Amino acid sequence: MGRWFIHFPWGRGMSGKKNRPDTKPAKARSKTTACRVKGASAPAAPNKRFPVVGLGASAGGLEALRSFFNEVAVNSGMAFIVVVHMAPKQPSLMPELLQKVTPVSVSVAKDGQTIEPDHIYVIAPDKEIRVFEGKFQLLDVLDKRATLPIDQFLRSLAHDRGANAAAVILSGTGTDGTLGAKEIKAKGGLVLVQSEDSAGYDGMPRSAANSGVADIIVAPEEMPQRLSHYFSHPEKALKKQPAAASDQRDWLSKIFAILRTQIGHDFSLYKNNTLLRRIKRRMELNQIAHYEQYVRYLRENPAEVQALFRELLIGVTHFFRDASSFQALKANILPDLLGRINADGTFRAWIPGCSTGEEVYSLAIVIRELLDTHPHPINLQLFGTDIDDHAIDKARQGLFPAGIAADVGDDRLKRFFIKEGESFRIRKEIRDCAVFSVQDLIKDPPFSRLHLLCCRNLLIYLNSEAQKKLLPLFHYTLTPEGILMLGSSESIGGFSNLFTVLDKKWKIYKRREVPQALRQQVDFPSGPSAPDMVAEGALADRPAKQKVNIAQMTQQAILDQFAPTAILVDANGNMLHVQGRTGKYLETPSGPPTRNILDMTREGLRIGLSSAIRAARSSDKPVQRRKIAVKVNGNIQLVDLHVSPQHAPEALSGCLLVVFEDAEAAIAQGSPPGDEGHLHQEANRIAELERELQNTRESHQIIVEELESSNEELKSINEEMQSSNEEFQSTNEELESSREELQSLNEELQTVNAELQSKVEELSAVHDDMRNLLNSTEIATIFVDNNMRIRRFTPEATTIINLIQTDIGRPLQHVVSNLSYKGMIDDLDDVRKNLAPKEVEVQTTDGQWYKMRILPYRTTDNRIDGAVLTFASITEQKSAQQLLSTSNLEMQQAGVFIRKIFDMNADPLVVLEQEGTIVLANSAFTDIVKTNPEKVTGMDIFKINSRRLWWADLTANLKGALEKRNNFEIITGKRSSSKTKGAYRVIGQIIRLDDDWPHCILLRFAKIG
Repeated sequence: MGRWFIHFPWGRGMSGKKNRPDTKPAKARSKTTACRVKGASAPAAPNKRFPVVGLGASAGGLEALRSFFNEVAVNSGMAFIVVVHMAPKQPSLMPELLQKVTPVSVSVAKDGQTIEPDHIYVIAPDKEIRVFEGKFQLLDVLDKRATLPIDQFLRSLAHDRGANAAAVILSGTGTDGTLGAKEIKAKGGLVLVQSEDSAGYDGMPRSAANSGVADIIVAPEEMPQRLSHYFSHPEKALKKQPAAASDQRDWLSKIFAILRTQIGHDFSLYKNNTLLRRIKRRMELNQIAHYEQYVRYLRENPAEVQALFRELLIGVTHFFRDASSFQALKANILPDLLGRINADGTFRAWIPGCSTGEEVYSLAIVIRELLDTHPHPINLQLFGTDIDDHAIDKARQGLFPAGIAADVGDDRLKRFFIKEGESFRIRKEIRDCAVFSVQDLIKDPPFSRLHLLCCRNLLIYLNSEAQKKLLPLFHYTLTPEGILMLGSSESIGGFSNLFTVLDKKWKIYKRREVPQALRQQVDFPSGPSAPDMVAEGALADRPAKQKVNIAQMTQQAILDQFAPTAILVDANGNMLHVQGRTGKYLETPSGPPTRNILDMTREGLRIGLSSAIRAARSSDKPVQRRKIAVKVNGNIQLVDLHVSPQHAPEALSGCLLVVFEDAEAAIAQGSPPGDEGHLHQEANRIAELERELQNTRESHQIIVEELESSNEELKSINEEMQSSNEEFQSTNEELESSREELQSLNEELQTVNAELQSKVEELSAVHDDMRNLLNSTEIATIFVDNNMRIRRFTPEATTIINLIQTDIGRPLQHVVSNLSYKGMIDDLDDVRKNLAPKEVEVQTTDGQWYKMRILPYRTTDNRIDGAVLTFASITEQKSAQQLLSTSNLEMQQAGVFIRKIFDMNADPLVVLEQEGTIVLANSAFTDIVKTNPEKVTGMDIFKINSRRLWWADLTANLKGALEKRNNFEIITGKRSSSKTKGAYRVIGQIIRLDDDWPHCILLRFAKIG
């Protein structure tokens, strides 16, 4: 994250643009301020819940802050807190710079200071700032490299201010501020982000905008007006709306219809209060005061429909949310779950409502840590689903801002994440465990055979009807003794017979096996349900309370309504309780045992009973069928049938009470004809046949309707089969495409194989070149590994150490050496340990000299894997060195001889180099110049302080002779023209040796007189 420190009164700002002071005259400035104050809203009464705006900025932020505060009204009623990345241990000029562009008071935040409206506060250097109960809490910065001050501040502001907080993300690099803005949005606050084209550095604005939490994206100068409009929205207009439930349901239904038409999701099962609050928030952002206007605005603006959909799906999540719950899951629940899975088995978990995937990855990390110590391998498969496709795309990317470090921790961050710029990406081992998909929990099919279902803080947004549908569904999806984990504010309600509590604090439950008779029927999602629809199979949707005595309540209901034989069935006809003798009406059919009443009816009763149950279930009213002819033991028994839906008590709601009542005595078949009774019996028989005909017609009509319904279902199934066929066709095309891709991949592999083959040939050629190079250098070379074993050697090395080809792999110290030097092995060990090359002159037993050089053997990845010995012959150099030593001795002897000859000459003599430096001088010369003979060599003749040399024009002639390389002769030491006593004749003679040697000059001083 870029840090900066402002140390200029004016000049160039952080964005590189020139910052100019306000050059307006005082009168013009006051006029502008007066206009801004006049246009501002009137000061409101003191309110402890006034809006607080947190502004975060980094590189390029000064220019954006100046543009922002230049438009802030003096009595806006809001407090502004500026948090920027500042250079450590440096004073801040931010308050002074901002004060010059705004009439609002600007100061540095102080520890414990109460936040006041119409004030601007700036973070202090080397401090982190938090807000708690309306006061500042300043903390020392612990780690300047890892701190994200904007994220931490905005999080504290969100928890302290809630819906009265706003986050403003301005220019800066990195991702600081993104997670804090998410927290502000989750608490109902407002998030404004600077547009990328107006930002000097677009890292922070882009990160916040891509996270999907930005409510408004504009330039900084437009933000104050948008803030003022939002927090001064006329809520009185909303309060004047009709409060009748029917009116509210009317316009809510319109909004639901628009969302379902354009988005494809139904929100009718969500809690109305939550939806109302978030719809009002969108109305405030768009400055709409009436619900009817907003419905029209939705119809005219498809983009607002998308925005409202995102608003209703605020993802409140971060890594290891409620960390203690994950710790409880890891310590007490997961080890037992994993222990029941066989080797190479798969642990399956489902996380509905996963938002951007933080909870899925958190759970995967926890399970992966446990699997590291597990005795046998287990596969891990986690399903993360959400209704928001944008959030699912984010989850699939697995890329998160740097602010997650505060939630994840350093150890997990290093192990499970990879740093990518200013963000962190989840590692492949965790990403491959998770499968993300878009799913509507209400209408889409669930996953099954789950060991863990983690549905935290999702049920709180759904109404009771949706919860009663989902909890039995969750029970169905879990394996025996599977685990259900809910949020801290959620519970299983009346479904305690389905789950056993394992951790009451963190709402962790274990699936309980329920008898078939009491098991709730699972209502598999097949589409959204209307709020006022009566659920079919009411007992399946009703919690079965452990203390309810079904038999007692059934008997009481029968006694209250009927006295004859009665059977309590559910909506599907399954018998729940039997009262009385049922042999006249039911019989057990052949085949597998069944509990369905329609499968057990006697001949003649099935059609009437089926139609009565269907009519009672659809109309929710009692249904009667009279004088149904039932064949009993060869006779016809007329039966009156009563089917009555049950509404009370609550445990029986949705069930049907079927009562059988004999209408008349059994009619014997084959009575003798001819008497009056027989005529009466025939009349009754005719009436009975007419009734039976009527029943048959009704049954026929019902069957026709059922057939039509079946035809429709078959048609739908046919369409689904056709769709499946098209999907299979598409899959076939994809497989064909995959085959082509595999073929292409095979061709690529062949190309790679050819390239590798070429590389092998090149390496072989290089090996041959290296071998010939080593042989051609005629340098003895030996390669050894870290254990001093011979790896390779050149033929020349055999003249120094008695090596043969089979010695490769043997320790070098085991091979006989021809060297007189005994420290070679110690030198090898020293170089291998200290990695410092070493050179030693060694001699063989036959008098040959070599320079032995030892170097560490380095691999291409800079790893030490032994040492290299080279022996370069220096015998000729040694011989030349001895000869040179002899020549130097002879030359020293010759020099002594020459000096003695110089000293024997009575005339002063001196030999000079071209620069006038004395090379050689005799004692006669040192006497006349009064100089020590031992120090005269190397002296500059022009710097010798002797009047004899300067009386005449010796200096000029000598310099001329040295420059022109000419001989000369002069008289020096002469005091007058008449006297020559003490004068010398100076003869300068150039000594020419050859072109490679510099010329010298010999001076001879001959005394005159």
